[in-house]
Amino acid sequence: MAKSKIVKANEKITEKVVGTFEKIEGTVVGGYSKIEDAFVGHYLTKDGETVADAKKRLKKEQEKLETGTVCNDPCRKNFS
Repeated sequence: MAKSKIVKANEKITEKVVGTFEKIEGTVVGGYSKIEDAFVGHYLTKDGETVADAKKRLKKEQEKLETGTVCNDPCRKNFS
């Protein structure tokens, strides 16, 4: 069955829109990643720690905070 001209035109438009979105998405995510790496490298790394190691450490610390295994109140002990 032959496709109508409108269907073919819509498919071309769809391909263009999706392709453009993917390019924009890649640019935005790439830019964010560069900024994030620079911030972590400058402010959050400890002595001799790489950016990747710092991100892993921060992620583990965040997970502990979210699960409640760490208590930040100095008057209380950590109960887990």
